[in-house]
Amino acid sequence: MLRLNLNGWFCYLLEYAYSLPEPPKRERVKPMEVLCVGLPRSGTESLQHALLKLGYDHTLHGWDIIMEDPNYCQQYVRLSRKKWFGPLNGENSITAADFDALLGHSVAVTDTAGSVFAAELIDAYPDAKVILNYREDIDAWHRSVTNTLARADSHWPLWALSCLGRECFWAWHSHIRFMYPGLFRALDGNIKTGIARNGKWVYRDHCNMIRGLVPKDRLLEWTVEDGWEPLCEFLGKPVPENEPFPFTNSAAGWGGQESKVAKRFLFGAVRGLLFLGAVVMVVVAIVYKLQ
Repeated sequence: MLRLNLNGWFCYLLEYAYSLPEPPKRERVKPMEVLCVGLPRSGTESLQHALLKLGYDHTLHGWDIIMEDPNYCQQYVRLSRKKWFGPLNGENSITAADFDALLGHSVAVTDTAGSVFAAELIDAYPDAKVILNYREDIDAWHRSVTNTLARADSHWPLWALSCLGRECFWAWHSHIRFMYPGLFRALDGNIKTGIARNGKWVYRDHCNMIRGLVPKDRLLEWTVEDGWEPLCEFLGKPVPENEPFPFTNSAAGWGGQESKVAKRFLFGAVRGLLFLGAVVMVVVAIVYKLQ
């Protein structure tokens, strides 16, 4: 599959060709309360459901970024480029205002945005509590991420849809070309080889970075096996009565989410295909008349 220079002229040209109208900037009406900064496949969706049950009325998950309407994937690309191709002075150039424009409706965040921008979010929201969701068995985590994220950029149906529809282009562009390769130090843009080579040390390095950035009284290290009690104690919430902890998003469930994404963008791809067909017909008609 074609690998792009993400800061090169062709990538910018491609983004211009697929550009979408700017969605309205979000405004923060409630403070950011919880940052869940563990890597994907570390109980992120279970944690989202738990936080929603505890009253954090909008907890953003990675799938939400792709599925929400209006969609902000185009803006996540800009934020990613600012992170990895920003100022050369080594200073963080991403501010709370940058995040609020995308996350202003959320009081908690987990999964993709929480892990990719963990250090910047921690800096931007110093009053938010931080949860380092992790898995005890790093080999099990690596198998899980290999069976899901690592095969994402070889999902040919979604790639085809991304070529035909602007919305799907930005979903693919933001996650498969920017956020996941950046997270796993895949310098060639190949998520599969990036996870295979770097996944385990990136996991350890990420967890150690969070421990170094966050004071202990602001940090909870948590796994889904821990369940409600330590989570609720840390957040100052009562344990839900007669409510089992929500264990969701197995590896099998990942395929279902991919199907939802495909259905979400299918209509835009059909429109793109019809437009392409119309262009071809016009060109053929012009050539025929010139003969």
